[in-house]
Amino acid sequence: MEFGIYTFVENTPHPQLDRMLTPAARFENLMEEIELADEAGLDLFGIGEHHREEYLSSSPTTILAAAASRTKQIGLSSAVTVLGSEDPVRAYQQFATIDQLSKGRAEIMVGRGSFVESFPLFGYDLQDYEELFEEKLDLLLKLRENETVTWSGKHRPDIDSRGIYPQPYQDKIPVWRAVGGTPKSAYQAGALGLPMALGIIGGQPEQFKKLADIHKRGAEENDHNPPKLSINSHGFIAENSKEAADIAFPAFKVTMDKIGEERGWPPMTRDKFEASRTLRGANAVGDPQEIIDKVLFQHEIFGHDRFLLQMSVGSIPHKKLLKSIELFATEVKPAVNNALNER
Repeated sequence: MEFGIYTFVENTPHPQLDRMLTPAARFENLMEEIELADEAGLDLFGIGEHHREEYLSSSPTTILAAAASRTKQIGLSSAVTVLGSEDPVRAYQQFATIDQLSKGRAEIMVGRGSFVESFPLFGYDLQDYEELFEEKLDLLLKLRENETVTWSGKHRPDIDSRGIYPQPYQDKIPVWRAVGGTPKSAYQAGALGLPMALGIIGGQPEQFKKLADIHKRGAEENDHNPPKLSINSHGFIAENSKEAADIAFPAFKVTMDKIGEERGWPPMTRDKFEASRTLRGANAVGDPQEIIDKVLFQHEIFGHDRFLLQMSVGSIPHKKLLKSIELFATEVKPAVNNALNER
């Protein structure tokens, strides 16, 4: 199984931080996090696209390009590219450039996005939300097929036999589709033969099994081999369970309560947080053995190929986050893979 981290490059308050960082300081810390993930042996680092005050990740490809020059083996991905408000040609060119800089380590994870700020920002009508995504995904996949592209659509000017440059270092840049809880999206990902990143940030993992099954069915009914599946979750790791919870809870609460105010969710309580990090809960927060047990428990449900953690749901003290990355890479990853190899 592959293991990785994704982040929205948050910059929010935390009781263990004296003050919020400047953007330059937060980016400096981020580069250290990516370098450690690479050196420690994690498989992927993803940057999610957001256009909100609390996140510094409005330009994931810029960050990934910087990371390409400072890493040697880790895969570099968006998590996600909000494709409905992006130009697929420009996105493809940027990721092809990252792929050349990293000698074949770029990936694109596309999705509709959990927020919609980018649509009015870039002049798109939210009434076209689904249609924009589907049309632009069609173009993005078309761009992977040939150097010269002819394409026509409704929401973007036509392309008449134009070359797209640079071409990637790989034969094809992997494209993953991120899915929250929509069966239609899971089926469409499978029907296109695309691997799926399934976000589980609430509820119980077994509730999402039907989406994994729908993804497989979409592939089978459209003559594709079974595509890969990633489970993407919130989490944090420390040497003991209480320390992990004490560090993660304030950060999680700041972020989730802010979103909750916008969406009508109740505030996060410590009791709810503790329930979420039990074996059948959504959050992977705890000591290494708890995370190992949780990943293996979920693998019994999904048989997934990849597990990604968002360790910084809100701002986490930098040294604590580095330790979490180290534990994930050096204790959780090998233990899980050894256990899976013995099955």
